[in-house]
Amino acid sequence: MSEQERVSSLDVERAVRERYSEAARIRDAALCCPTRYDPHFLDAIPREILERDYGCGDPSVYVREGDTVLDLGSGAGKICFIAAQMVGPTGRVIGVDMNDEMLELARKAAPSVAQVVGYANVEFRRGKIQDLGLDQDRVNRYLGENPVHNATDLSALEDFCAQLRREEPLVPDDSVDIVVSNCVLNLVRPSEKAQLVREIFRVLKRGGRVAISDIVSDEPVPEALRDDPELWSGCISGAFEEGELFGALESAGFYGIEIDNWQAEPFATVAGIEFRSVTLTANKGKEGPCYEANQAVVYRGPWKQVEDDDGHVLRRGERTAVCEKTFAILNSQPYTAGIIPVEPLQAVEGEQVLFDCARPRRRDPRETKGGDYALTRAPESDCCDPGESCC
Repeated sequence: MSEQERVSSLDVERAVRERYSEAARIRDAALCCPTRYDPHFLDAIPREILERDYGCGDPSVYVREGDTVLDLGSGAGKICFIAAQMVGPTGRVIGVDMNDEMLELARKAAPSVAQVVGYANVEFRRGKIQDLGLDQDRVNRYLGENPVHNATDLSALEDFCAQLRREEPLVPDDSVDIVVSNCVLNLVRPSEKAQLVREIFRVLKRGGRVAISDIVSDEPVPEALRDDPELWSGCISGAFEEGELFGALESAGFYGIEIDNWQAEPFATVAGIEFRSVTLTANKGKEGPCYEANQAVVYRGPWKQVEDDDGHVLRRGERTAVCEKTFAILNSQPYTAGIIPVEPLQAVEGEQVLFDCARPRRRDPRETKGGDYALTRAPESDCCDPGESCC
């Protein structure tokens, strides 16, 4: 295949834009995976929005009351309008998309949804999901007033974009409680996927979460498929390979990454490669220093041992020494069902001491009880009263 015959990155973006622009006008059933949504939340959403829903899962189920939600590739706004009702009047929902027709649908529907639910907490912003710093509406307004005719004009535009990212980003750092996405990450070029995941990490608050429904492949997608614009716009060619998305989230700094939903039946099979819908969740917040607090965790099992995202190996039934930060993480979702927390009898006081990550993993019980702990206590007198089963 000659270089001229290869599909350029610009052609890919054009193919995606044109297909979704048409899908905003006429429903495209090939862009959908069967997904059930809570009908209670659908009543407030205009029919034309429901009919232009293109996705492969329901990441809105992970939204909590009061959250600030960011929906990447929000399209006509269905997930945003569902999330708006879930977060309530104290929450906020931001949809980001680049498609003119989809944004027009979403922005047009927002006032009617607000009237039905009784409050307005949704806004739609124009931007690329792999570049959440750049407000494309601001760029369009700039270009209307400052058209680019030469290299000097182009340099001025680049300076303006850099200033926007730095001083007035589309989505600021550490500003979002949860990022959701529904079958959109696969539309980003492979060369920009790592940047996309880093951007998600950047905008999340410490303690923030991710819920991503997307299409993954069980084998690497060959170049012949990546060069097909129809397969690109159909959520096939740009799919993450199964382990690739996990690796990207790990590299960005996320922890507690889980497959929450795995569709056994493939969305599509092309040249023997299976493409299926999955929903992943992940968390932000393990960065920062480690301090000693004489805490330990015991892994319940059933595996002989497991390893967390910071390399702590937890052996079944063994008190494992962890720092204060890791102790808090392992005593929150998604770990709580498998972990027994062991707090010290007396909290560590005084200046905080850094936790020695090279220390032996086992925590001596005397570290949590105290070296001079010598309590002797008989069983409670009523422990074996008739009808009791403690003995």
